[in-house]
This record gives sequence, structure tokens and C-alpha cells, in this order.
Amino acid sequence: MSLDIDQLALHQLIKRDEQNLELVLRDTLLEPAGVVVDMMAELHRVYSAKSKAYGLFSPESELAVALQNCRKGEDDFLAFSRAATGRLRDELGKYPFADGGIVLFCQYRYLAVEYLLVAVLNNLSSMRVNEQLDLSTTHYLDINHADIVARIDLTEWETNPESKRYLTFLKGRVGRKVSDFFMDFLGASEGLDTKAQNRGLLQAVEDYAAQGELDKSERQNVRQQVYTYCNEQLQSGEEIALSALAGEIPVLGEQNFQSFAETQGYELEETFPADRSTLKQLTKFAGSGGGLTINFDAMLLGERVFWDPATDTLTIKGTPPNLRDQLQRRTSGGN
Repeated sequence: MSLDIDQLALHQLIKRDEQNLELVLRDTLLEPAGVVVDMMAELHRVYSAKSKAYGLFSPESELAVALQNCRKGEDDFLAFSRAATGRLRDELGKYPFADGGIVLFCQYRYLAVEYLLVAVLNNLSSMRVNEQLDLSTTHYLDINHADIVARIDLTEWETNPESKRYLTFLKGRVGRKVSDFFMDFLGASEGLDTKAQNRGLLQAVEDYAAQGELDKSERQNVRQQVYTYCNEQLQSGEEIALSALAGEIPVLGEQNFQSFAETQGYELEETFPADRSTLKQLTKFAGSGGGLTINFDAMLLGERVFWDPATDTLTIKGTPPNLRDQLQRRTSGGN
């Protein structure tokens, strides 16, 4: 992994009671060697693999101003991180769920792109057994479950300040309020809506196939071609590019897919990240509620699966063998 750490600072927020978060600040940066590099490489890997939302700094962002001053050399990185941790403590103090943690600021380069990653990591305890089979307590950073993380693409921010995607963040597993306080600390708002872009893509694909007057099988082939390309991009960590996607599906009518999408008002970016859950709708129908979960291949609609919108009834012809076996055993038992 070509990850080069420029500067890394750790601080700590300790929750003493319901009202107070104690601030513990380091006086020096960490040396980017050994376990520090390994820790940062793992955090980068875990963060890159997670689904992220996009944002941008607001004009009033104190963090953005401080970061700009730091980048200009008017303030050093340690002082920037110490002041920012103080602002984070003040912001966290507004919320009753605040638990504190290890606050990390890391400026690093990966594949010629410069980043600033900011995270609040849980410092957990566990048990270990040494070579003499004695038990002791050890502390570790819970990187795999980190959910209060944001990363600023410094290269994108400084070369393209009008971008709506130079800041990414995790929305958090424990609810919307987590991202609320972190976004307030960053002085940022949501930018590119990845799900909206993917939903717009699906609608454009459906409309493109409809105007091409394709039959059912041909339409499903187009959907499958779109899904295959988008899934490959997702697996490789690359974004969906309309120009490349247009080369994967046939030209219908007088326009290729890219021209159609650009002229019909779908407001799609030239490139945007793939959203796994949205893209699945190209090839599958899925839903759950009221104790019922259904998932089936889209090509089965109208062949083995039939929906009557008037009665909201789904008819399935030919149940899966394992389901059929369960049904037979249950009904034969008289229950």
C-alpha cells in the first residue's frame, strides 16, 4: 500500500460525567513509523471499504479556515489539531450521547492524492494471555467499527474548490445525530447525493430502453449490461463514468446512452460512485415488511412471479425446493 504519512496527531476526550468531557492533548506529533504506519494503513483500508456520504465546507466553517491557515504555514499541524479537538469537545458537549474517545488527525498521501483524515476512535479493553499463560488487560483502538470519521481530499479541495465531493464522511451506525454533531464540527453540509445519482441512473436506463422500443428480454439484457459494468466499478473501487457506460450498452435510436442522459434532464454527474443497494434493483426485486421478506430475479416477473396491482397480490409458480419441503412438513403435521 503506497500510503505516506506526513503528520499525525492523537488527542483524547474522556467522559467524566454527564456534563463534562475532559480534554487530553498531546504535546508532540507521532513519529510515522512502525505501529503508527500499520494503524493508519488499517484505518485507511477500513474507511475506503465503507459506504460514504459526500460533503463540502460551508463559508462559515472554522475548521476550513484553520486548515487553510495550516496549509499556508501560518499555523503548525499540532496546534491546528489541538484547537480543532477543543472545538470538537465543545460540539460534542451539546449531545447527551457523547462518550469521548481517541481523536485522530492524519495528513497523508495515497496514490498521489493528499488527504486529511479526522476520526474519533473508541479505546476498548480486552483480555490477553501471555507466554506464561497469565491473564492481563490490554487496550486497543476499535478501528473496524469506527463510524465517526471524515476525510478531506486536500488535492481536490485546493484545485477544485467548487467541487461537491472533496469531503467524505460516514453517517454512523447509531443514528443521524452522530453525523449531525460531526458535520457541525467540520462546518460542512452534504454535497453530492450518491443514492440520488444512482436512482437517476436507473430511471435513465429504464427510459432509454423504453424509447428504444425494446421487448422484455432486450430490456433485461440492457439492465444486466448496466449492472455488470457498475458492479465491476464498485468492486474495483472506481466510479461510474457515463461515457464508459455508454460504450457497454447498444445505441438506441439517434443517441447513445450518455447523450440521452445529458439531454433529458436527469442531472447526472459525468462520474459518480456506485451505490450497491440501489444498483441491485437492476436485476432483482426485493422487499420486506409485516413479517414477509421477498427477493427474486427481475427476469422472473411475468414468467414465474405475477403481480396483480388491483388486489396487490403476488403469485409465485414453482417454489424453491427447500421452501417447498418446509411447507410440506408443516402442513402434513396439521399445523
